[in-house]
Amino acid sequence: MTYILDEQLHAMELCIYHGIKVQVKGLEGELISQMCLCTGSQSWRRGDQWNDWVWVKQCPGRCYGALNGRLPWQLQRPFKIKLLNEDVAFVVYWLALALTTIPENSGNLDPVSKYVQAREAPAAIALQVSSVGKIVGCAHVIPEIATISETGDGRND
Repeated sequence: MTYILDEQLHAMELCIYHGIKVQVKGLEGELISQMCLCTGSQSWRRGDQWNDWVWVKQCPGRCYGALNGRLPWQLQRPFKIKLLNEDVAFVVYWLALALTTIPENSGNLDPVSKYVQAREAPAAIALQVSSVGKIVGCAHVIPEIATISETGDGRND
């Protein structure tokens, strides 16, 4: 835990970003860069806002079943804080504000959909700040559970 003195906050420099680059391992072990975008409440290319989902490492090992200790979070604002420490040297913290999720069924596969499911976190913990270093890649999230129509073909008629 890092404690910040009031004097350090007064001298703080804050920079807000619209994306972060995350290094992930490719299929053959090579490092690949993924760009995770985030516009917050601003529009993206004259359309709606764009806030990518990312995988955030919560704990090591097999925590949360098939999620392997990771949870999908929706980026809201990546930012950098630059502080003066006691030695009068600058220290930089790369952080991200994100909407969090909690795993359903302890992170195990849903018996019906065969997908791992997560839901929005309760309002008290929905927005959290985390180190950008805990982001391990972009996540591809299916936001809603599809309903089966009367014809049984999976279309929402």
